[in-house]
Amino acid sequence: MNILKDMSMLNGIPGNEKEVRNYMKLQMDGFAEVSFDNLGSIIGEKIGAKNGPKIMVAGHMDEVGFMVTTITDEGYVKFTAAGGWWSQVMLAQQLNITTSSGAVVRGVIGAKAPHILTPEERKKPVEIKDMFIDVGVDDKDAAIALGIKPGDMVTPYIEYKELSNPKYLLGKAWDNRVGCAAAIEVLQQLQDTPHPNRYYAVGTVMEEVGLRGAATSAHKINPDIGIALDTTIAFDFPGGNKNTQLGKGVGIMFKDSSMVGHKGLRDYTVELCEKHDIPYQLTYLERGGTDGGAMHLATDGAPSIALCLPVRYLHSHTSIVHKDDYDAMVKLVVKLVETLDQETVHNITYER
Repeated sequence: MNILKDMSMLNGIPGNEKEVRNYMKLQMDGFAEVSFDNLGSIIGEKIGAKNGPKIMVAGHMDEVGFMVTTITDEGYVKFTAAGGWWSQVMLAQQLNITTSSGAVVRGVIGAKAPHILTPEERKKPVEIKDMFIDVGVDDKDAAIALGIKPGDMVTPYIEYKELSNPKYLLGKAWDNRVGCAAAIEVLQQLQDTPHPNRYYAVGTVMEEVGLRGAATSAHKINPDIGIALDTTIAFDFPGGNKNTQLGKGVGIMFKDSSMVGHKGLRDYTVELCEKHDIPYQLTYLERGGTDGGAMHLATDGAPSIALCLPVRYLHSHTSIVHKDDYDAMVKLVVKLVETLDQETVHNITYER
């Protein structure tokens, strides 16, 4: 639980994942041999069998956020999106601007009071290009004096909280700090458990802008099996189709816009779930992808699958996950790493 809480509260947008990378290194030290690719993805290698297959398990470190573009004469901060946002969930939300010195400046996205909206304004959401962040200063010089400048990272501000049912976890950046946390927890659980392969716990950079760190880290590792740990939409809202629901298990993605999950690996994963009573949900997305989209194309290709935690209010300021789903994800990955030996990987790759 502490890892999940810590991960949620860290700030890291695409291309600025330093806080998350440093935390992951701290958690991996003593459990794995740590290295990096040249874009900044972190790789923790634990060898169970020196000549065993390479099992790459990756969560992406970046969260959806923003970057400062300009400061107006009045001292308001204009910004651009880093990752996918729907403008309707953004107005009046609190944000943190992290300056190049590491200072954090709190602000809020400005919004007109409903009393002064014109009939035309009421009909459509405000566009991101027309929004601004109010940091509580009088003019441009005062904003600059805070250290704010173009390119600075902007992230949602919210405090992690367990809800009325403490298994429901409220926070930011669950997409995809849950995957990073799970990769670490699997690594730590494997310390006293033999495994017939080489396990790579990876935190990738820049997934939200095109799976970039997954491409470079997979090129460095050259995996035999790729497992993306990510998130998917929870459809348990009123009127939802209930395709995936909080508390019903880890999602096994068989198709998204970046990858058709490898059928042999999917079948093997489902068999493990049923054998070990791990709750799971078969799911798909018509839009949206995971790091599996890059991993399965690395070098000569690698059978890959995406295991995804259902999340309410994905790609917004605030989201909710369920602890039981996270535990199912961790347990499933541990079982996969414990059983993926050379013969099994060969069978998955060429015979299933």
